[in-house]
Amino acid sequence: MPLFRYKALSTAGEPLDGQMEAASADEVIVRLQEQGHLPVEARRADADGGGGLSRLFRREPFGKAQVLQFSQQLATLLGAGQPLDRALGILLELPDTPEARRVIERIRESVRGGAPLSTALEQQHGIFSRLYVNLVRAGEAGGSLQESLRRLADYLDRSAKLRARVVNALIYPVILMTLVTISLAFLMTFVVPQFQALFESMNVDLPWYTELVVDTSLFFRAWWWLVVPALIGLGALVAWKLNQPATRLALDARMLRWRIVGDLVAKLDTARLTRTLGTLVRNGVPLLTALNLSRPVLSNRVLAASVEAAAEDVKTGSGLGYALGRQKVFPRLAVQMIQVGEESGEMDEMLLKVAYTFDHETANALDRMLAAMVPALTVVMTLLIGGIILSVLLPIYDLTSSF
Repeated sequence: MPLFRYKALSTAGEPLDGQMEAASADEVIVRLQEQGHLPVEARRADADGGGGLSRLFRREPFGKAQVLQFSQQLATLLGAGQPLDRALGILLELPDTPEARRVIERIRESVRGGAPLSTALEQQHGIFSRLYVNLVRAGEAGGSLQESLRRLADYLDRSAKLRARVVNALIYPVILMTLVTISLAFLMTFVVPQFQALFESMNVDLPWYTELVVDTSLFFRAWWWLVVPALIGLGALVAWKLNQPATRLALDARMLRWRIVGDLVAKLDTARLTRTLGTLVRNGVPLLTALNLSRPVLSNRVLAASVEAAAEDVKTGSGLGYALGRQKVFPRLAVQMIQVGEESGEMDEMLLKVAYTFDHETANALDRMLAAMVPALTVVMTLLIGGIILSVLLPIYDLTSSF
């Protein structure tokens, strides 16, 4: 059975940290509860930390994963009836790194000094986003801080899973493209020059496609030192252009018009927007404030500008569904579901259902794209490498068959 690490509180309120073999994290939690302890966290021992290469890729001391963990643990402790100061004191003993402990210590000191938790979080140099701070502030105002933190943890968890799903879908195509590039570089640098020497010794006329491959190989061997800086310079120029608001806006608008990619981007950003809006509205944040806080989560600037325009319509009394529908960039299903939620008085619930629906739509679109992309890249790789090999072998075959 796998080994799990757990963190819990004893009946005396003392922090416990240990390991346990179990079939799942839920089983660890049940066992701890049977022993009279309050579980705070249970995760596989091989899911984090470790040595070797994993240390090279360890994230920042208090990154998104740590913020999620902090939210889950603090919500659990507050739900168990622990005062905020006591809960923060317990969390101070749980982080694995001194940097993370210092962040929690600063938060606790601010709270002890009389500041509300939202203000203490806001003082942590951007570790906690404006959205996070406003959700905590809304929970404090409504007397439901523990519930706000629990919803925040759920929001962060779902957002992280969606982001991971997108990244995982792109890993294999990127690896395949890298292998293609390495294979082509090897052929053009080491293999083709061997045949070039053979062709020169034979003193025969070469077909145009063989001459093209040989000349390309000669160019790369002679000017590789110029090609590399040129590619780096081109990449820097493209990055600079993409940072220009007008260029980025035009590119995002064109991307939305692409049949497959545009549909995927719209679904992905719709899921992000509705999940953020639904979480904010459910926690009592006014709709206009929620729209302003939600806009930065969108990756496409055309969609972000559309949300800003929709906020102006909402300010004049229009419904959210109508305001988003007027922009004609969001999926019609999402707009219709939001309108139904407004009519039934359950807009926050419907926004979260929209997010759930488009999470699945995004996953299906990514699966379809990956299913089409991998064979296409494989075919391109085969044609390129096969074309180079045939271009140098066919002249030899023609020469030998003429004797």
